[in-house]
Amino acid sequence: MNSTPYTYIPPIIKSGSIYLFTTESGVDYEVRFARKKDYLLHATIVFGVLNEEFEGEEYSLTNRGEVYRVMATIVEIVRAYMKEHPNVRIYEFVGEPRADEDTEFPRKRLNLYGRYLPKIFDRKWRFELHGNKMMIVRQED
Repeated sequence: MNSTPYTYIPPIIKSGSIYLFTTESGVDYEVRFARKKDYLLHATIVFGVLNEEFEGEEYSLTNRGEVYRVMATIVEIVRAYMKEHPNVRIYEFVGEPRADEDTEFPRKRLNLYGRYLPKIFDRKWRFELHGNKMMIVRQED
């Protein structure tokens, strides 16, 4: 089980929001940070494949034995984004449901994300599950 992160391409502008990387099997991933219009200190994190072979399922993980390295890379990317954006107060992961999951509670994905959250966020953050969203909220100092 190799969990060494892949090399990733950061945004051209340091304050940018799109990071890219490619796995050994040639799967291209995008990690995107979207800021909320009504609260710019809230960022939604979405990631998934860009390859056309996945036909519109861009925000999915592939089952090519690379999930640990993919997640390790996402951990590194979120850390890099946090370093460039130290004032963000809320991060949000959305668990997009798979075909065999209930659309309200896509547990498998959220459970996977949840295992990696402590590798990104320290005790200054609390995790709140809201349906298919995991909110990571910075606690007041």
